[in-house]
Amino acid sequence: MPRLEEIQANLLDRLQEAKEQGWLGEVAAIEASLAAEQKLAAMRDLAARHTTVHLGMPDLRGVVARIDSEQRNEDAKR
Repeated sequence: MPRLEEIQANLLDRLQEAKEQGWLGEVAAIEASLAAEQKLAAMRDLAARHTTVHLGMPDLRGVVARIDSEQRNEDAKR
């Protein structure tokens, strides 16, 4: 199976030939293929850089204390 570098080199050779021959449709198709491969490579790079980040457990003590305080205030008003 050809490696990505070989495929890209082949596409660049075909692009040069298509430009020399004036094959505009072939030029457009090869340029679209090259652009798609660049986008896929960028996506792979981005996926490789992003890792899972451990955020830990949330600390709910402040929330519970505030709710408890609000409940006591409501009870005191009654």
